[in-house]
Amino acid sequence: MLSATNGAMDKDSEELMNTNDTSEQVMALVPPELHKYLMVHPRNSSANSTEKYGTKNVSDILRVIQRLNEAQTIYNEDIFGPVQNDTIIIAIQVHTRLTYLRHLIVSLAQARDIDKTLLIFSHDYYDEEINSLVRSIDFTKVMQIFFPYSVQTHPTEFPGMDPNDCPRDAKLEQALKLKCNNALHPDLHGHYREAKYTQTKHHWWWKANRIFNQLQCTTGHTGNVVFLEEDHYVAEDFIHMLNLLRVTADRTCPQCEILCLGTYLKTYQYHSNSDKVEITPWHSSMHNMGMVFNRTVWENILELHDQFCAYDDYNWDYSLLHLSQNRPGREKFKVILCKGPRVFHIGECGFHHKKSNCNASTVISKVQKLLQDAKSYFYPSRVTATISAGGAKHNKKLTKGNGGWGDLRDQELCTNMTQMGRQLRKYIYFA
Repeated sequence: MLSATNGAMDKDSEELMNTNDTSEQVMALVPPELHKYLMVHPRNSSANSTEKYGTKNVSDILRVIQRLNEAQTIYNEDIFGPVQNDTIIIAIQVHTRLTYLRHLIVSLAQARDIDKTLLIFSHDYYDEEINSLVRSIDFTKVMQIFFPYSVQTHPTEFPGMDPNDCPRDAKLEQALKLKCNNALHPDLHGHYREAKYTQTKHHWWWKANRIFNQLQCTTGHTGNVVFLEEDHYVAEDFIHMLNLLRVTADRTCPQCEILCLGTYLKTYQYHSNSDKVEITPWHSSMHNMGMVFNRTVWENILELHDQFCAYDDYNWDYSLLHLSQNRPGREKFKVILCKGPRVFHIGECGFHHKKSNCNASTVISKVQKLLQDAKSYFYPSRVTATISAGGAKHNKKLTKGNGGWGDLRDQELCTNMTQMGRQLRKYIYFA
């Protein structure tokens, strides 16, 4: 996940991810017609490459993303038809991990009924190579949205790092002497904000507000929104399982507000678990991958936006857990999840993962092989639900956050994004 395990990575570091050749073993398990999504095109391979991939300055990028966000273009709508109120929306949070994104797209392309969905790619880094890849998708409807408060577009001012911001490890007395911007607001551990970490929570919150409250095509949308990230990988029957989860929740657990298609397991037993689902209290670190909810749940979250925005934790999922545990007069979120996961995390190489000999292809090929071996267990006609009270970790009340979110500017930006979304939604309804 991006929040706790994959922080922001600078683009120069990430370029290494795209030069890591996809292994023959991985390519052998990808249908030939999908190889195009894995092909890396050298930037100096054509006369027009400088123009296509030339570095834009910050002002140019801001103008481009404003224009694109205003346009709200839906690619392939002429082929696959307009977005309906019950269309499954798949929201994908993208930073710069291009190699992983390529493989996520390949996995999505192989999913049954993917042509009935809308993919919304939400970017916090503007890059023409990423854009070209996303716009080359030809198997369903696609939209791109661009987070306008990124570190890329604010490199020397908040929400990026202002030169007069306090150093992360400065002591309060030192910060007061320096008279740095946020001297009075370290986090609960005594540290000052780091923009590359706060960006992920801001981006997740903006993306959700944007999708539910600001897009013309979702004004009346009541269907499910699936939350994925660029380093996820889906099984071919994940939409089938999503529909079964929804039907089962409606029948046996109407209080289950969140569906979950992915779990973090050390071993997988599809022969016994492919048609099993579990109902349990939602926990951030266990049920944040392939998370699904609809507008009704989002509006319940919005009612308590202060619990999310003011909580001193730079992780969006732990902030959501805090909100869940502090709902006046209501129980914590309940989740219904696949015991045989249909969403996987392949992002083992990156900012927080310092494994020696880390190779993206190794993890990807393992997931491919796992899914190939499990194929005969996919597409169950029905599922069996069990209820679990959850372990000690599920039920432990959060006493304090992980920090990184003590700066009042972050809290205010988060709140302002919520208010802006509500205002725009009223405008969409009554314009």
